Amino acid sequence: MKALGRMVARALLVMVAGVLMVVGLVAWWLNRPLPLAQPHVELSIEPGTSPRDVAQAWVQAGVQADPRLLYEWFRWSGDARRIRAGSYEIDAETSPRRLLAKMVQGDEVLEVVRLIDGWTLRQFRQALAAAPSLKPVTREMSDAELMAALGAPGVPAEGRFFPDTYAYSRGVSDLTVLKRAHAAMERRLAEVWEQRAADLPLKSPQEALILASIVEKETGTAADRPLVAGVFTNRLRIGMPLQTDPTVIYGMGTAFDGNLRKRDLQTDTPYNTYLRAGLPPTPIAMPGLASLRAAVQPARTPALYFVARGDGSSAFSENLADHNRAVNQYQRQRSSK
Repeated sequence: MKALGRMVARALLVMVAGVLMVVGLVAWWLNRPLPLAQPHVELSIEPGTSPRDVAQAWVQAGVQADPRLLYEWFRWSGDARRIRAGSYEIDAETSPRRLLAKMVQGDEVLEVVRLIDGWTLRQFRQALAAAPSLKPVTREMSDAELMAALGAPGVPAEGRFFPDTYAYSRGVSDLTVLKRAHAAMERRLAEVWEQRAADLPLKSPQEALILASIVEKETGTAADRPLVAGVFTNRLRIGMPLQTDPTVIYGMGTAFDGNLRKRDLQTDTPYNTYLRAGLPPTPIAMPGLASLRAAVQPARTPALYFVARGDGSSAFSENLADHNRAVNQYQRQRSSK
């Protein structure tokens, strides 16, 4: 009996030692950097990808490990169902434990694309086309088709996207970024419209957006925005044409060569605010938040005119005679330089 007891004890010791060895090996593997085929390995995980397929995809991407081991680790950890879709990058210091943590935390590699205040939609779409790792889903869409895809059929596309810096996961579609920019503009426009001045000569948020786009293009110095908006609202109140060059330039489209000539001001288009009263039919650019606010809360000013001084700021005048003197003064300064 004693001999049997010793045998059982030894067997138990061997089993315990074996278990401890397995546990130690597992712990060692979980915390040991994964061997990679190259210094950095990237992977984009699509929504709905199973944990087993995620493990297999990492191996196909360049992780030199048995995909079954990776999958069993994902499953055994209890976090397999918490793996998030996204774009990930690992380096030679990444262990299986850190790999799973990255995917559970959504520690993605993100790219960014920037929408600049005052850009047209054409410029923004060009930036999207050049953005890295972005699927060009909308590249062949017209502006009207794009707005339909965004759930806003019949809405003019120009000006409907908020200028900002947008981060995105590698491999997502450009439509994803456009949706975010469109939703941001809708939200900002609604917010400022609720804060509009009581006597504003604008009938709708769309008109506020149009005016804001003009203010954006006409302002060289931030401090001038409310005054520029004040000039244009004064003109709207009395039925005076807005007479703003940026609208004419927008109406010329690709025909504009950088020089605005007298004949251009005399050529009728829906955007020629020298020949047509009121606001143009659509925005002419994408205004930033400061211009949106200026459009609905313009400065109370008697000015009806302004002219660029040449340093980014503008000189404001109440009547045409003073305006003409200011034009002559600043034109002479520019021509003497």
